[in-house]
Amino acid sequence: MSSPVRRFPTPEFTLSVIESPPEGGRPALSPPPTPSRRGRVATRSAGLVAAVLLLVAVAVLSIAVGAKQLPLADVWSGLLHSDSAEYAVVHRMRLPRTLLGLLAGAALGVAGAVMQALTRNPLADPGLLGINAGASAAVATSALLGVTALNGYVWFALLGAAVVTALVYAVGGGRGATPARLALAGAALNATLFSYVSAVMLLDSASLDRLRFWTVGSLATADSATVNRVLPFLLVGLLVALATARPLNALALGDDAARALGARPALIRAAVIVAVTLLCGAATAACGPIVFVGLLVPHLVRALTGPDLRWLLPYCALLAPVLLLGADVLGRVLGRPGELQVGMVTAVFGGPLFLWLVTRRRVGTP
Repeated sequence: MSSPVRRFPTPEFTLSVIESPPEGGRPALSPPPTPSRRGRVATRSAGLVAAVLLLVAVAVLSIAVGAKQLPLADVWSGLLHSDSAEYAVVHRMRLPRTLLGLLAGAALGVAGAVMQALTRNPLADPGLLGINAGASAAVATSALLGVTALNGYVWFALLGAAVVTALVYAVGGGRGATPARLALAGAALNATLFSYVSAVMLLDSASLDRLRFWTVGSLATADSATVNRVLPFLLVGLLVALATARPLNALALGDDAARALGARPALIRAAVIVAVTLLCGAATAACGPIVFVGLLVPHLVRALTGPDLRWLLPYCALLAPVLLLGADVLGRVLGRPGELQVGMVTAVFGGPLFLWLVTRRRVGTP
């Protein structure tokens, strides 16, 4: 007599869990390969290719646009030929800035997506929940202590992000957290920590000089050393976040269902906290606090992919840098002959865009 079968619906397919698996085995997952599902996979794969092409186009635009406009032929020459007149501009200024924008954008977009999935809060964002503010407060403290090199204060930023991530999750109610409680806890910590950063800048003139551009979020001071120092943290954080995609899908069904599917809820939550700490701490240390990227991109991508994180996270890793680099290029164009910092551009345009998104379609729980 066959074992009874319990089915848990997911957005992608039905997961069939056998209550009495073979000895030593785990519950079996059996996604039926329906034609409609194959069509969705093909469509989303094509979308990823389009996202890669869009990211390449925006990256080239980021290298070409600036105080000195570079034609595409000069960009190509500056990338490949060390004896060209454009080599110094491209390799010492534009290319590190573009690479940092790619890394920081991917970090913020993926961090926002996994935070929304873990907390089931559509407003979860490294900026709105105070995680970037925690990293900023730690960096301001390091400035008071005389730590001015990135390889020194990046550790302060990671510690600040970790403390605030755990604190917001605990104050918001832990596993029983509601979106409203998380948002209130994050808003309170955000206001308190940024007040502390402002006080440090006002009371210490040296800190003010070092932090005044950094606190609004900027890619302007990027160089190859900055990219090299934060690259290991961001790569590890991205890999950990991507590895949690399937377990987070299971966790969305509830802790009991996740355990039945072989997942470990406590380990998943710990992994997400580690990923968010690495991504937000390193990105904030390099660029300063940048808001709305981690909030907007997952919502926009979810309209294309649905809630399945196996597709959502790769899309966010590609399209969040498009948003960040696009805002950086726009700031250079609007602020000529100077430039507007990217954090100002994302804040000014991100708020109305998110309000439009809310009014066009109801923002639901991930």
